[in-house]
Amino acid sequence: MPKVLRKIIFLFLSLFLIAVIFSAGFWVGEKSVKPEIIFDIQNPELGQPSGVDFSIFWQAWLALQEKFVNKDKLDFQKMIFGAISGMVKSLNDPYTVFFPPQENKKFQEEIRGSFEGVGMEVGIKKSQLQVISPLEGTPAQTAGLRAGDKILMINGTSTTDMSLEEAVNLIRGQKGTQVSLMILRQGWDKPKEIKITRDVIQVPSLKLEMRDEGKIAYIKLYGFGAKAANDFAEASINILNSQAEKIILDLRNNPGGYLEIAQDIAGWLLPSGKTVAIEDFAGKQEQKFYKAQGNSWLEKYPLVVLINQGSASASEILAGALRDNRGIKLIGEKSFGKGSVQELEDLPGNSSLKITVAHWLTPSGKLISDVGLEPDIKVEMTDQDYENEKDPQLDKALEIIRGME
Repeated sequence: MPKVLRKIIFLFLSLFLIAVIFSAGFWVGEKSVKPEIIFDIQNPELGQPSGVDFSIFWQAWLALQEKFVNKDKLDFQKMIFGAISGMVKSLNDPYTVFFPPQENKKFQEEIRGSFEGVGMEVGIKKSQLQVISPLEGTPAQTAGLRAGDKILMINGTSTTDMSLEEAVNLIRGQKGTQVSLMILRQGWDKPKEIKITRDVIQVPSLKLEMRDEGKIAYIKLYGFGAKAANDFAEASINILNSQAEKIILDLRNNPGGYLEIAQDIAGWLLPSGKTVAIEDFAGKQEQKFYKAQGNSWLEKYPLVVLINQGSASASEILAGALRDNRGIKLIGEKSFGKGSVQELEDLPGNSSLKITVAHWLTPSGKLISDVGLEPDIKVEMTDQDYENEKDPQLDKALEIIRGME
């Protein structure tokens, strides 16, 4: 081959190789370098933690923006909210929830006042939506729902992978409207559909009755809402001015409420200064101890406490405090195990984030969350008991308290 031809071929191959290398380098660079401009997004790096590579997020964002076939469905704000919701859901904590603006507005309205719905507390346990407790005198109780009932479907929509807030939004609704729940109960062969007509929910805080010719005071505490502290104080004064010598405190189907109310009520039943609960932050900061503050006027009374699967949160805190400090017997069934602390973080654009920041421990240091309280005396309720309006748990409590001095 002539020298001139060899030089021409060599030059041609060199130029071709350079072009290939340049193109490959450009392609790799385009794929690996985080884009400088993310269209329609402000502050893409604000608050970004060091050591975290966000390039995969931005590459996915750009790919959707450039290639998704339905351009009119690209709502960038909704995409951001969706990304946050997915991030929160990955934590697998049903009580840590992101609220976009509309859901945040509903949440704020609900925690400020009364609401319309069926009147029950629900939770997620072992990845399954279930009834914590039907509230006293509500449509849920009238329809026969019980603590521990599993909710498989809401209005034909499966609850599998449904968040707690999504479920609550589907169950609640305007007075007079109806919701359909597919329920599975322990002991049933197959689920049953239960239809409930919604109403305005107003739950009483407690009921006081005198048993055994006035010798035993029976307090049914329905919740730890804002009225409960004053109502318990009034009931306590009535007990002090009565012939009652002993007390049964019924916390069954009590879904909880404010810690401060539980602390206030504990002040009637425990010596002042005794620990009611420990707030544990998993090492992020020092534990916080909540003490009984009150007159302790009911401390001298023999006492037993009733609990079941519907006893949750503040109910478990008070029951645990009474057992750990006074050796009070818990009678009934294992409690729900809702012992976590949530904090509401306001975010830009009228959105918010409810975050689990701590767990409650009993005064002896036992974890409540996902564990619950085991009763000292186990008594279960059967379907026949409910149907015949029998209460073997209360019967056992009366038997035990009568033998106490």
